[in-house]
Amino acid sequence: MNIPPILVSTPVFMLLAGCPGVATPYAQDPSPIAYTLDPLTRYQTVHHFGASDAWTVQFVGENWPLDQRTRIADLLFSTEVDSGGNPLGIGLSAWRFNIGAGSAEQGADSQITDEWRRSETFLNADGSYDWSKQQGQQWFLREAQVRGVTDFVGFVNSPPVSLTRNGRAWSQDGTSANLAAEHYRAYADYLVEVTRGVQAATGVTFDYVSPFNEPQWEWKCCNQEGSPWNNNELAAATRVIDAAFREAGIEGTRLELPEAGQIEFLYSDSQEPGNRNNQIADFFLPSSPHYLGDLDYVAHKVAGHSYFSTWDVQHLQEVRGELRQKIQSVDPTLEYGVSEYALLEDNPETKGHGRDLGIDPALYVARVIQADLTLAWACAWHWWLAVSPYDYKDGLVYIDRDKDGGAVYESKMLWALGNFSRFIRPGSTRIAIERTDGTPSGEGFPAGVIASAFVNPAGSTVIVFVNQRKEPQVVEVAGLGNGMAVQIYLTSAVVGDDLRYVGEYRQGEAGSLPARSVVTWVLR
Repeated sequence: MNIPPILVSTPVFMLLAGCPGVATPYAQDPSPIAYTLDPLTRYQTVHHFGASDAWTVQFVGENWPLDQRTRIADLLFSTEVDSGGNPLGIGLSAWRFNIGAGSAEQGADSQITDEWRRSETFLNADGSYDWSKQQGQQWFLREAQVRGVTDFVGFVNSPPVSLTRNGRAWSQDGTSANLAAEHYRAYADYLVEVTRGVQAATGVTFDYVSPFNEPQWEWKCCNQEGSPWNNNELAAATRVIDAAFREAGIEGTRLELPEAGQIEFLYSDSQEPGNRNNQIADFFLPSSPHYLGDLDYVAHKVAGHSYFSTWDVQHLQEVRGELRQKIQSVDPTLEYGVSEYALLEDNPETKGHGRDLGIDPALYVARVIQADLTLAWACAWHWWLAVSPYDYKDGLVYIDRDKDGGAVYESKMLWALGNFSRFIRPGSTRIAIERTDGTPSGEGFPAGVIASAFVNPAGSTVIVFVNQRKEPQVVEVAGLGNGMAVQIYLTSAVVGDDLRYVGEYRQGEAGSLPARSVVTWVLR
């Protein structure tokens, strides 16, 4: 039987496993890490945490038994709790909807070998629209809204196949966009119609439409839908899309750019290919020939993906620091959002291949989230596949690879993300939490404790700790306020520690973080 550490008055005690109710001095590390919370020092506003519906949801949402898909929707979106106060889900506040290109209708002729990565399109070859397509994805879109999701993104991997150069949802040679310039307006009109059509069919308004997903990659045959975009093509197409949205009077939707496949493409001018890099300056510096910052429908933010930028830990920190510096030099008011991440890279600490429902990849992901929030000042953070059938570390919820039904598997990555998404609500502001002894907060990234803190619009304060150590760690936080109630939620390797509610305490400002855990304090 495992009894979790709890908050008590200083000096700190913990309950011994197997000996309920017997308090003993904390023996493994008598030196607590002391923090000071400063609510008056404020950083970025955090708008949402989310994930993507590609590609599995197209089958799950349409074909799986209602109880199974409802369970998955609850795990992803619910903010309810059970009778013990344990969250039923991770409360995602954003959802990315894959606007498909039509490779599914082409079937094997699409040449995309994995049918799970083919997508339907609303656009028929004769130019008419069929809003009965993508029913599985529409089901999850509605269920997300019902459960309180506030922000929605429609993202495009490839323009519809009826408009592409080669009639396929992938690029012939990877050197340029798979959409000729003379079809930019048709593509823009398509995005207008999809925005309107999805709203009419589901009641969901896309807060953002992302027309160019990971424009840096070649996207040649035959892995999935995708198109490369050079910076000049992306800028020219965006101007046409902006004009189409303005003429149509679209309300409540902005264009999200540029969905860079890797963080370095946003700020570096040395990345290859050279015509797809340095995108912050290229699109948001007024002197640039590709400047888009003055367009009505372009969101005042840049979106990028955290892939292949997380190892080693020094690189993790440096890349995000350089990104932040670039934004400051171009436009300090420009926001940055992480619109995709999954654990794909191979390094000495982890391997992308191989499904792992345990705590090790969860801690890796939690460290990346902390880095993106505290070093890159991310205003949003999105996971990639919400639901995965693959033998890869790419899912929050895993399922059997069966289009009609199967088992559902929860991962610790799901619940670790929930330590952030469930409690850091839309409109929260990150505030200062610093080591009292002057130790730089970045010292915790390699193998120690990482902390971040936020104030929610409703007034609660949230502190998220990631303890990467193999031993428990005592922490003390000054500045909490006398008598404030502290609710604690825990994700660890222990079975059942899946954002588990530990309890509410008022007895002091010190606590113990279990070994290899993510712990959230909610102060009310």
